[in-house]
Amino acid sequence: MTGLAWWPAPAKLNLMLHITGRRPDGYHELQTVFQLLDFCDQLAFEITDAATIERVTGPAEVPPDADLVVRAARALQRATGSPLGARIHLKKRIPMGGGLGGGSSNAATTLLALNALWKTSLKIGDLAQIGVELGADVPIFVHGNSAWAEGVGDRLTPLALPARWFLVIHPGVSVATREVFQAPELTRNSPLITIRDFSGSGGRNDCEPVVRARVPAVADALDWLTKFRPARMTGTGSCIFAAFDSAIDAERVAARVPDVWRSWVAQGLDRSPVHVTLESLMNRVG
Repeated sequence: MTGLAWWPAPAKLNLMLHITGRRPDGYHELQTVFQLLDFCDQLAFEITDAATIERVTGPAEVPPDADLVVRAARALQRATGSPLGARIHLKKRIPMGGGLGGGSSNAATTLLALNALWKTSLKIGDLAQIGVELGADVPIFVHGNSAWAEGVGDRLTPLALPARWFLVIHPGVSVATREVFQAPELTRNSPLITIRDFSGSGGRNDCEPVVRARVPAVADALDWLTKFRPARMTGTGSCIFAAFDSAIDAERVAARVPDVWRSWVAQGLDRSPVHVTLESLMNRVG
């Protein structure tokens, strides 16, 4: 794969996640804060004259036709009528089933990159609309800013969040989002709050008690990390995190994480690195 241009697909954290209701179609209304991270998957795209979409490399446990990168590329083809195709290379770092949005971020990077490389010229809002059909978290990665989100996660207000570093722990298990949202014990009536309320209290994650009770590995990781800093689960799990004012402080605790868990330190970002890559490409060709 020498010579390929790699595009980043960043992970995210949910700094808080309140479930405020359930719609007749089964989707949940929520309020959440998305924090982008500098911890990324990587994608590369070989553009072809044939209209076929092929995932050349990617996670073995996900069939190519089910992979969101393939589905995103085909959705963009349908929306634009582009006659071009692509061979997609995907290098995974973000664990699947961890609540870090890796699949959604991969889909968003695919939409942004191919829109540029195919020269289909859709606006960001149009790409986000394609993205929401692929997954509720895809639009946040398409827009590329840390944000306050409401509705099903599709009503976004960009946020400038404090500069922080995060210790993220993956306790070696995956959690199925659908099962968490279908859990009868899930809180579904959290009162609406404002951004100012979040800034004052930090909120909570309504999914955390459900996963803590059902997945002992997540409970163990939360209990361990809470000894050092207030810890929280992201999304529907399984990853947990704590915030630090400096990378050094985060690394000190990371050095003590038990070997049975995977962990890393990541810096919070307000702007997605895929947008930086996109801007650089536009400057070169423009």
